[in-house]
Amino acid sequence: MDKFVKLTGVAAPLPVVNIDTDMIIPKDYLKTIKRTGLGKGLFAEARYHEDGSENADFVLNKPAYRNAKILVAGGNFGCGSSREHAPWALLDFGIRCVISTSFADIFYNNCFKNGILPITVSQEDLDKLMDDASRGSNAVLTVDLENLEITGPDGGSIKFDLDEFKRHCLLNGLDDIGLTLEKGKAIDSFEKKNAAARPWAA
Repeated sequence: MDKFVKLTGVAAPLPVVNIDTDMIIPKDYLKTIKRTGLGKGLFAEARYHEDGSENADFVLNKPAYRNAKILVAGGNFGCGSSREHAPWALLDFGIRCVISTSFADIFYNNCFKNGILPITVSQEDLDKLMDDASRGSNAVLTVDLENLEITGPDGGSIKFDLDEFKRHCLLNGLDDIGLTLEKGKAIDSFEKKNAAARPWAA
């Protein structure tokens, strides 16, 4: 998993509450277990018309936001079913940070396992960030995970809180497998001692 230390990029505004995982990645895209290639299906029902052409009014189809790295969204983001394809689709599109007033628990935890930083802020701070994100190509935010700070295009900053263990994992690029591998020497030592003590179980 890629480390997340500091991210600077365009932030796209999506002022919609209760965005569920089916809206993030429709069920038609769940046939694969690959984490790549799902970016094209991100918000597909909003991004495309029935004939497959792009909906020019959808924020991620606008020229200023086609390469957005940050999403500023309404509350209860990621609700609905617990599909891990939702963070996969966001990451494959290029979004590594989602900012909202609240997240569904399963989606929130899945983000950390895939290198995405979900940030919870107050409604007042979200309104400020939504205004920043509405500036088109000038909607550049910097998210500093080491200092737990978001800096806007005008230099103003907002502090945020995060569980220290989750912060450690993102800063060091550690998913569940990475955390296990960190204990590799201890695991090998245990296996050797266990094999010597219980040779019949080997």
